[in-house]
Amino acid sequence: MRKIVLGLAVSLDGYIEGPNGEYDWCFTDQDYGLNEFFKRIDSIFVGRKTYEMALAEEGQESWLPKLKEYIFSNTLTEISPKKTLISGDIEAKVREIKNQKGKDIWLFGGAELANTLMNLGLVDEIWLSIHPIILGTGKPLFSSLKERKWLTLTDSKVYESGLVSLKYDCKWG
Repeated sequence: MRKIVLGLAVSLDGYIEGPNGEYDWCFTDQDYGLNEFFKRIDSIFVGRKTYEMALAEEGQESWLPKLKEYIFSNTLTEISPKKTLISGDIEAKVREIKNQKGKDIWLFGGAELANTLMNLGLVDEIWLSIHPIILGTGKPLFSSLKERKWLTLTDSKVYESGLVSLKYDCKWG
């Protein structure tokens, strides 16, 4: 079965965006393990807000490899023909996608989708790139989890820039 990997940049105080939606604090000076990560995935899960933000920014997707994109929204009725719209019973649809042949799936954006899939027990791994910045306010990564989630640390790496990469397995049940 394919795994869903929640992989995001996060501030030291747990925010994925600043108070005005900014993410200019994210390091882009080196790879930070992304090229290796891209070898193990072939699909990406994106929420409506992240999808709309990417559409508004020129060249936003240029750094991504060619991935099958799933856009999650109960309000959008039309998206790019190269992408797949997921709405309605997302639990059943995500389980169906996980059971398809292929590589792992990157759960990229955003926080609402991540919290929903975490609450459904569908996230298999979490990979956080913790940046050495305290934003003080913004959009928190985990804001609506229904219960505690115990994780198992599988890898960690500290970069000279101060970024810390942490990888965890999620165990459900």
